[in-house]
Amino acid sequence: MRTFSRFNVASVTLGLAFLYAPILLLVIYSFNESKLVTVWGGWSTRWYGALLQDEAMLDAAWTTLRLALISASVATVLGTMAAVALVRFGRFKGRSLFSGMIYAPLVMPDVITGLSLLLLFVALGVARGFWTIVLAHITFSMCYVAIVIQSRLSTFDRSLEEAAQDLGCRPFKTFLVITLPIILPAVVAGWMLGFTLSLDDLVIASFTTGPGATTLPMKIYSQVRLGVTPEVNAVCTILIALVATGVVIASIVSRRRELERQRAERLAAAMP
Repeated sequence: MRTFSRFNVASVTLGLAFLYAPILLLVIYSFNESKLVTVWGGWSTRWYGALLQDEAMLDAAWTTLRLALISASVATVLGTMAAVALVRFGRFKGRSLFSGMIYAPLVMPDVITGLSLLLLFVALGVARGFWTIVLAHITFSMCYVAIVIQSRLSTFDRSLEEAAQDLGCRPFKTFLVITLPIILPAVVAGWMLGFTLSLDDLVIASFTTGPGATTLPMKIYSQVRLGVTPEVNAVCTILIALVATGVVIASIVSRRRELERQRAERLAAAMP
């Protein structure tokens, strides 16, 4: 049985502290009574109440949530289709170009992606605003979704699909009834990844935004340049709680599905 050495324990402790201590301090100081974020004045929830009165911040938060929901959903559909094409269609003509276009946003700097999309929208005469940010976020989120789902499809047992088709099920219905439920955890993981990437994007949104389309990261960044306020700590704490809740729910659902699968395998093995 392997035991952890003191060096390993110290390394893990320092690594976790480096990652999570700043987040913990931010959450604690969001309950600070003082107007100065660096001076502790006692526990209070006054800045959460002040946040509810800040219409500009609430509008930015609502815009960001709508943007993340729409872009993540569309990117999940397109990413799933791209993953199926790359895994199931073999060496079709133009596959290298297609896969390169899918994976390009992974290695492309955000500044280059944002500037390219800006020039595209200007050349097409498209008015920049909420929907141009949606298109931009779909562009870079889709590749992450495609990679997650492609890795799951690569290990998929196709005999299940073949059995369904032998029984008269059409290919599209086979995908909906057989394939999609099995790869659903990967689809959900891809959606959550796209949602998170859209939620915290600043650079690309800054290039593709227009009047009346200010996202929460842009709003926070504009305020931080003038000095961090306790309201910024409060809104960041709410975002942390939102993301953490989503991760916990996804973990619980994934664990339950895994237990159900193991139970079904045990029942199948016990049958004569």
